[in-house]
Amino acid sequence: MNDTLVFILSGTLAATVPLLYAALGELVAEKTGMLNLGVEGMMAVGAASGFVTVALTGSHALGFAAGAGAAMLVSTLFAVVTLFFYANQVATGLAIGVFGLWLSAAIGKAYEGTTVNALAKLDLGFLSDLPFFGPALFQQDIMVYGSLVVAAALWWMLARTKVGLVIRAVGESPVAAHALGYRVRLIRFAAVAFGGAMAGIGGAYLSTAYTALWADGMVAGRGWIAVALVVFGSWILPRVAAGAYLFGAISLLELSIQGFGFNVPSQLLSASPYIITIVVLALISRNPALIHLNSPMSLGQPWKPSH
Repeated sequence: MNDTLVFILSGTLAATVPLLYAALGELVAEKTGMLNLGVEGMMAVGAASGFVTVALTGSHALGFAAGAGAAMLVSTLFAVVTLFFYANQVATGLAIGVFGLWLSAAIGKAYEGTTVNALAKLDLGFLSDLPFFGPALFQQDIMVYGSLVVAAALWWMLARTKVGLVIRAVGESPVAAHALGYRVRLIRFAAVAFGGAMAGIGGAYLSTAYTALWADGMVAGRGWIAVALVVFGSWILPRVAAGAYLFGAISLLELSIQGFGFNVPSQLLSASPYIITIVVLALISRNPALIHLNSPMSLGQPWKPSH
């Protein structure tokens, strides 16, 4: 029983990392009013670029940088088309997502089925040797703990700094923000680029640390779950982070339930994260007041400067 609980806790921390990075990036973008539905494709590009870089150089740091950079480039394509050509954000995001999936397949084609050395676990001294809590919580890689630091830093930035106030102001009313002298398009562009980089880091973690192999389609809907997590958390960062850990745990449902001795069809367990995502979003959608209360007022709406 203890071994199963250790597996669940330890596995949840690792499984959450791709979701958390991608969801936090999407949250920042949506806070400025930009609805980017291309996260799935951006994660895939980050996963392929990160894996190829690690395979060629052996450096995970370069792999994460490459994943972030490649996904950021894809996200800037979305930003340019929507901010300067005023294309529909939903349609553009879907197109960019499909493009990203194709691009990732092209990048990783020569590496299909190959592996790299996984990201090393940190040695936290006596903490790693603690009974139960050591293997469950303190034998993780740096990106697991880094995701917590990033989440805390973004929460502080959005809630306590002028930068966060400006981001929220642009999302609530780009007209008013522009009238106050803020460069709305530049702020939205930077937020979308940041969101793309975060999605790329999440994808690179998936291919170089969580699984340490490349297979086409390995993102497997995590980008869509990341987008759903922002709505699930009602655009409040601690709730988004909590939702990411919940879905991280759900993604381990198949192995966890089998570890406890229950006989449940594997197909149902494999589909459970997506089924639960649909159910949760359906329940949230029944309460429009909750959505309107916290969602940015200009979310998904094009904005064109008057002069």
